[in-house]
Amino acid sequence: MPLILDVRTPEEIAEGYLEGALFADFNSDNFRERLLQLDKTADYIVHCRSGQRSENAVQAMTELGFTGELVNAGGLEDAATITRLNIISQ
Repeated sequence: MPLILDVRTPEEIAEGYLEGALFADFNSDNFRERLLQLDKTADYIVHCRSGQRSENAVQAMTELGFTGELVNAGGLEDAATITRLNIISQ
């Protein structure tokens, strides 16, 4: 099973997230450093709110040498459908 990478802001995550997701705020100053903490060989399903930040995140991951399959799942709802995971609300 691929890992789920949520690249939304903490405020967006507080509205709901997928169980087991990893978080890396695309808009944060340390986004690339956060990516470098992840397993570069793993497969990832990346999502944000609409798909734009996740597309840019996939591009950044490719540039940083990630070798697993990288899927832009678009928004949270789309990622939930693809992964068949429930959205957890706080």
